[in-house]
Amino acid sequence: MPTPGFPPHTLDDDGCPIWITELANDDPNHTLHVVRGLEPAAALEAVGAKPHLFQPCELPERKPDEWSSLPAAALGITPGDCAALLAGRVGEWTFVYDDAGATAGDETVVLSLSEDGRTAATSTYTINADASLTYAVNGEQLAWIDVDSLDLETDLADLPDELRAAFEAAGVVEDEDLEPGQADYDITMRAICALAGLQTTLEDLRKLPLLGTPLG
Repeated sequence: MPTPGFPPHTLDDDGCPIWITELANDDPNHTLHVVRGLEPAAALEAVGAKPHLFQPCELPERKPDEWSSLPAAALGITPGDCAALLAGRVGEWTFVYDDAGATAGDETVVLSLSEDGRTAATSTYTINADASLTYAVNGEQLAWIDVDSLDLETDLADLPDELRAAFEAAGVVEDEDLEPGQADYDITMRAICALAGLQTTLEDLRKLPLLGTPLG
């Protein structure tokens, strides 16, 4: 598995960053936002969460069932009631994990995160295996990548430098259902993690101050 930007044991068997797999429920339909230079509470507010609902979040050791994410379990959210958001900061970058993809599909979210000269990105994976990544700087969308139409041999050259480097670090996963060099559906999650320095494990995240909130 040529993934030069990821240390051993930080990807699952399918090539998804292991911390995301371990946060998600067993049939994920989720979104990850990252932003450089914004604190977790401000990032949660930028994606539409209500500040009075924010709370420190200690993740449980395991999920109670296949339908629950760890953030939902931590917040006492019944699967299907609403999305659970989890935010934390690693170095210069803050992440917001949305366990239900409720903040996906609205380009104003990533634009809001990237205001005032910041860099931000959003990666979404749906239950229909639709995968995409949006990248914005200073309130302007600079790239949108749809995995179904991504040509790794030609498209990377047109990306902004740091985003191209993130996709190069993401590498490719060999799969018998894919042509050699064809992008797999986890590549955008690997790329956004490479962009934000999130080549990590869930145990590493447990050591961080985390904020959680229901969305709604």
